[in-house]
Amino acid sequence: MATYKKRGYKPKTEKEQEVIEQDLGENSTTAEVFDALDETASKTEDFVAANQKYIFIIIGVVAALVLSYLAYTKLVQEPANEDGMNEMYHAQKQFNDAANGISSDSLYNVALKGSEGKYGMLDVIKEYSGTPASNLANYYAGMAYLNLKDYKNAITHLDKFESEDQAAGPMAKGSIGDAFMQLEQPEQALKYYLQAAKMRNNELTAPTYFYKAGITALNLGKASEALGYFNTIKDTYPNAPEAASVEVFIGKAQAMSNK
Repeated sequence: MATYKKRGYKPKTEKEQEVIEQDLGENSTTAEVFDALDETASKTEDFVAANQKYIFIIIGVVAALVLSYLAYTKLVQEPANEDGMNEMYHAQKQFNDAANGISSDSLYNVALKGSEGKYGMLDVIKEYSGTPASNLANYYAGMAYLNLKDYKNAITHLDKFESEDQAAGPMAKGSIGDAFMQLEQPEQALKYYLQAAKMRNNELTAPTYFYKAGITALNLGKASEALGYFNTIKDTYPNAPEAASVEVFIGKAQAMSNK
């Protein structure tokens, strides 16, 4: 610890002189630091005092924006989504009937465009844009177009659909792959099959799309890549239906890889 000497004190040795000079240097530096901090604090206080009115305005604007967003979500977006889901009911029923084989083509068209004054999926997408109802309508519309063999519109709507669900999200991406296969674009199909396979680690969708990815890769001459997908099914999803026939494709992929 530094020891301070009385006025008039003279150091007896050179070592004592060095200690005193060092203490004085440290005290001087410390004083300079505190002076700088005091000056900065003073400037900050002056700035706040001079601009207090504007600072409160900025805080008020931010608070208003937050409150507006919360009010919009509660008073506008949530009721709009509820209305959209209600409006979608008729179109959903037509879609489900079509999927069950009841006048499929005509009912898929009704599901898309509506009938009897009721909204179709395309109406819900347009009128309730930005809501979960509109998002879900994109899925239905994409699947309806896929069944109607309108593959480009199927891709457009399915690509807009977003979901955290274990099945719906992967199925949308996988169906885009199916659409690209119908359009004879297997490279694009493979890309979406892989997205679908890796989106959720479950036995419901992952093995299905690894299987489709493997077959597509095999047809594209990518034997080593295909082998990896088939082995993933064998090792990770041994109880999946696809695992029952995967050994055959593993053999084909190995044979192609060895050529």
